[in-house]
Order: sequence, then structure tokens, then C-alpha cells
Amino acid sequence: MDPDAVAKAFVEHYYRTFDSNRAGLANLYQDGSMLTFEGAKTQGAQAIAAKLASLPFQQCMHNISTVDCQPSGPAGGMVVFVSGSLQLAGEQHPLKFSQDIPILDGAYMLLPEPPHVWLTKHVSQVGVF
Repeated sequence: MDPDAVAKAFVEHYYRTFDSNRAGLANLYQDGSMLTFEGAKTQGAQAIAAKLASLPFQQCMHNISTVDCQPSGPAGGMVVFVSGSLQLAGEQHPLKFSQDIPILDGAYMLLPEPPHVWLTKHVSQVGVF
């Protein structure tokens, strides 16, 4: 499968799940996975799920502007860079965001099977650029 198509499918799945059921993202992470959100590091699938659930907004809508990917490592992983805007419920102006998402081997079996993709490190920035 085309890596760009895999990256796009993953991004659609990830942000659709983030916007509608953040707890559903836990199975994309492993115990060794790390999320860095606005400078705060969180490690492990359960800790990351708790961090995402504790964000100060419950309802949001991601609007994706760009999805860029590159192969990474000999095992078939990839690095996906995403940018776009985040509309929070009750807010007039969207926030800009960018995320750098390394994905481990298995991405080529992404959907609709149970997740065969694991996020190893995930760096996110939200703000007005």
C-alpha cells in the first residue's frame, strides 16, 4: 500500500477518534510510547489515555491542512507530520496545531482491522501561530 495513503488513513482515523471518543486512542499506544503535549511528557498507553482525557476541553473538531510522511527505519515504520486547526466548542476562533507522529511497523495493515499501528513518540503543539 502507498505510504501516503496509509498516513492519510491513519490521520483520518486518529483525529476522528480524538474528536468523538478520546479513550478509543489508548490502543494506538504501547507501554513504551511517549506523548509530549505542550512540553509535558507522558509515557505509557494508560498514562497517555489519561492525559488526553484530562485536556481542558471535551468537545473539539480537527480540521487537517497538511499530512506529510516519510519512511522511517528498516522495519517499515514512518514519520507523519500533521498540521491544521482545532475548533473548540464555544470558541469563536480556531487554534493552529502541528503534530509529529512516528508510527511503528504494521502501518500497512491499518484499517479496518484492530490497530496494527503503534505510536512510539508523539509531539504536539497547540497555539496561535
